[in-house]
Amino acid sequence: MMVDLNGDDLDILIRSESNNYDRMKELKAFDETKAGVKGLVDAGIKEIPRIFISTTAEDDDIKKNAGSPSKEFSIPVIDLGEINKGDDHQRKLIIDQVISSCENFGFFQVVNHGVPINLMDEMLQKVRMFHEQPAEARAAFYTRNLGGKSNYLSNFDLFQAPSANWRDTYYCFMAPTPAKPEEIPIILRDTMMKYSDHIEKLGLEVFELVSEGLGLKPNYPECWALLCHYYPECPQPELTIGTSKHADSDFLTILLQDNHISGLQVLHQNQWVDVPPVPGALIVNVGDLLQTSLMSNDRLKSVEHRVLTNLEYPPASVACFFHGTHLEQPTRKYGPIKELLLETDRPKYGETAIDEYIRHYNAKGLDGKSALTLFKL
Repeated sequence: MMVDLNGDDLDILIRSESNNYDRMKELKAFDETKAGVKGLVDAGIKEIPRIFISTTAEDDDIKKNAGSPSKEFSIPVIDLGEINKGDDHQRKLIIDQVISSCENFGFFQVVNHGVPINLMDEMLQKVRMFHEQPAEARAAFYTRNLGGKSNYLSNFDLFQAPSANWRDTYYCFMAPTPAKPEEIPIILRDTMMKYSDHIEKLGLEVFELVSEGLGLKPNYPECWALLCHYYPECPQPELTIGTSKHADSDFLTILLQDNHISGLQVLHQNQWVDVPPVPGALIVNVGDLLQTSLMSNDRLKSVEHRVLTNLEYPPASVACFFHGTHLEQPTRKYGPIKELLLETDRPKYGETAIDEYIRHYNAKGLDGKSALTLFKL
């Protein structure tokens, strides 16, 4: 059922008086529109619905206009252009940069990575076109079935998180059993499939570099998905957030961020650091699973990050989540890699099945707390 956002149902979403506030009713009213946050903006709201007002302590600095980003640190930028030219010394230098970035920052950017710049620009353009088309066209793909291969929704954790994020997402599963072409929105279809081919090659290369840097045999991801985020302009950006503080639930993420503004911030040494767009660059970060805390016993860092909202410009981004094998082998257990443990080390995490971790991550939502806490020994 589609809700008329110009009618009485819009009133449900914008009431703020405590004696009238029924959070679950508002959440359901928003979800039933199938129009996402963009639908609210298109309806001309001047105040954000209460369900979007940030309530977590970690985001208090946003509401108080405090917590200014650090200007003394920037995410490392690594040039991959020399990696395949047969120069062993240059290859080692690049691998050392990758491992150092994973150990100390959890984030780095790559340039000369092999993904055509014009394809990156086209991918962002098509994401915008999808999210900015009439609500009825988007609604055809709207679902809360997180097991689907081609989904559009707003806030995967809408009914779990303390507050909703100002963000809409189209999700497409690309491997090992991808969504059928006819299941992908026609606006995105051709460009997304071309982009996926290139980003797969880059992902395999990064996994190879990390494995080599750790002294391990190459460990390649077997499944991945593309998440196409859109952060509509927000009338009250000081009250809400595009994506709450979190670490990624995957093995590795490669992010294409907007050319103009991203709003992405990384938490480094208890300070938020802006990650401004670098022309032609892609952002790489480690997640909670393979090359991260669970697998490397805290040697590699799965770092928390967030996305801010803004009043005037709606950023778009495309995140490629490399999940590993959990959809094909959901009960396979992972734990700290024994080859990485010194005799004096003890495992900091128990062996965990991927589906168990993903269920826990999705059930708790983006509540500002680490999903790894449950699995610590």
